Amino acid sequence: MRITRHGQFLHLLTRLGLMNSALVREDDGFTLVDTGIPGSAPALLKAAADLGAPIRRVVLTHAHDDHVGSLDALHAALPEAEVLISGRDARLLRGDLGLDPGEPQTPLRGGLRGAKTAPTRLLRLDGTDRVGHLRVVPAPGHTPGHAALLDTRDGTLLCGDAFQTVAGVRVCSDRRGLFPLTAFATWHAPTALHSAQALADLHPTRLVPGHGRVVEDPEAAMRRAVSRAGGTQG
Repeated sequence: MRITRHGQFLHLLTRLGLMNSALVREDDGFTLVDTGIPGSAPALLKAAADLGAPIRRVVLTHAHDDHVGSLDALHAALPEAEVLISGRDARLLRGDLGLDPGEPQTPLRGGLRGAKTAPTRLLRLDGTDRVGHLRVVPAPGHTPGHAALLDTRDGTLLCGDAFQTVAGVRVCSDRRGLFPLTAFATWHAPTALHSAQALADLHPTRLVPGHGRVVEDPEAAMRRAVSRAGGTQG
């Protein structure tokens, strides 16, 4: 697992060159954002230990397998750590794949095997919830309850799979380019596009995706990605 530091508070943990988790430093230790695929737990635990702080909480941007795959192993190693996910995607985590009547009736996509570990706290997707210095930002589309996290200290946006940057910045629903897997796993493309526009409107200073490299001063690239994806959907 490769570890890179970005800004004062964030360490990116990259496995297999494509899949990212992040350790965000808080006053009491680390918030781990996403747990990666199964088998990632030992490397995540070692990274936190090497950086000299405990993992106090685990935040899941959404319930796809490549983001929650090591949750059960981490929970076994860190039974006191909080586990947080949006109330909507908590249903996916426990195996409930039904859609609400008011949601687009498009089939859910991507790996959704769930986990045995139950969240200790459900995140609100109304724009008011916080996890330490991270503001919870609703970003549905890739999944119904997808969330992004904005670090209020320096403007870093951990966007989950709302964008990917494997070969340029792209909205998750954009199937063009060298990494179309996020598009194949996206539940509802128009909702994902709307969320991507809303994330660009936050004027982030740094974009940290679930897949791909970190992008500094990303707003212009995010807006170009929204424009490209909108043209494709239109």
